[in-house]
Amino acid sequence: MLKVTVIGSGNVAQHLIKAFSKADGVSIVQVYARSAESLLHLFPQQLITTDLSGLKEADIYIIAVTDNAIAEVSAQLPFKKRLVVHTSGSVSIDALNSNNRRGVFYPLQTFSKNKEVDFNNIPICLESESAEDYELLATLANSISGNIFNVTSNQRKALHVAAVFASNFTNHMYVLANEICTEHKMPFDILKPLITETAAKVKELSPLKAQTGPAIRHDSKTLEAHLEMLTNDNQRNIYKTLTQSIQAHAEKL
Repeated sequence: MLKVTVIGSGNVAQHLIKAFSKADGVSIVQVYARSAESLLHLFPQQLITTDLSGLKEADIYIIAVTDNAIAEVSAQLPFKKRLVVHTSGSVSIDALNSNNRRGVFYPLQTFSKNKEVDFNNIPICLESESAEDYELLATLANSISGNIFNVTSNQRKALHVAAVFASNFTNHMYVLANEICTEHKMPFDILKPLITETAAKVKELSPLKAQTGPAIRHDSKTLEAHLEMLTNDNQRNIYKTLTQSIQAHAEKL
């Protein structure tokens, strides 16, 4: 039975606590939060600590806090030579204090507190300083997901940037689309089947081959009409930039 301690109370920490609580072969011995109240809906109060110096012994300590706090939290841990990992996509393994064995346990997914996720298919990117610790992390990862990858810190940073384009920037496009719909008194729901189909296509086609629309067709009349309709300068600038990028990539086809 792998004994795990989760340090943190944000979105990632809460989803990991839920997943590990249901996993075979894993026991969460303790969780840490600055405020115990933030985790009482998930975990018994007697197993929540607000004092890092009171952490119990575990096989793996998972630091699931904001990127800026990882180094500070790891430096405050009151023990040495234990396996400590963080969950960040963009922070190097070297940010962890060298007093302990270091690793990374990065679930590549977008997390919201009120939205359940299925960990079975979530890619978990692992990194460690030794083969023995990697096997330990792989065992833990396999308890909740069948999608495990061994990646370096540089590869993980690249994945994180790619994920920002694929998820965060894409969602911002939905924000702008919603603004346009609202301005013209139409429900955003009309676009949801299109959004679903667009996401589904890249499961079968490369993103480049799945591209459609007036930009890739060089439909100048439609492009001009769209720009005339857009009254928001930010929307117009983004439209122009993305159109140019689509057309530049289309030359590779």
